[in-house]
Amino acid sequence: MEIEERSLENVVVLDLKGKLTIGEGDELLKERINSLMQDGHRNLLLNLEDVPYVDSAGLGEIVRTYTTVSRQGGKLKLVNLTKRITDLLAITKLLTVFDTFESEVEAVSSFN
Repeated sequence: MEIEERSLENVVVLDLKGKLTIGEGDELLKERINSLMQDGHRNLLLNLEDVPYVDSAGLGEIVRTYTTVSRQGGKLKLVNLTKRITDLLAITKLLTVFDTFESEVEAVSSFN
């Protein structure tokens, strides 16, 4: 798992690449989110376009990230979900929890 970070307007976009699974991506995502929160960033967008697979630990980390960001007055949104991730969120009823977008432009403008 790799995470590339970039800023667009007042939003930090995290481009996730690789599997979001236990021991691989979950700890990396947790550390990056905690660091961003400490630095005062409150608008976060997870780009999941290059994430082919998410296991239960990875899904749990996305939920934990959402909770952490929300409790600190921030917003976490998801963009470019693969069909597999969309189906996973639908089955677990989490699709109703997250704001999801198909385009990055639309997602970034939704923070305003």
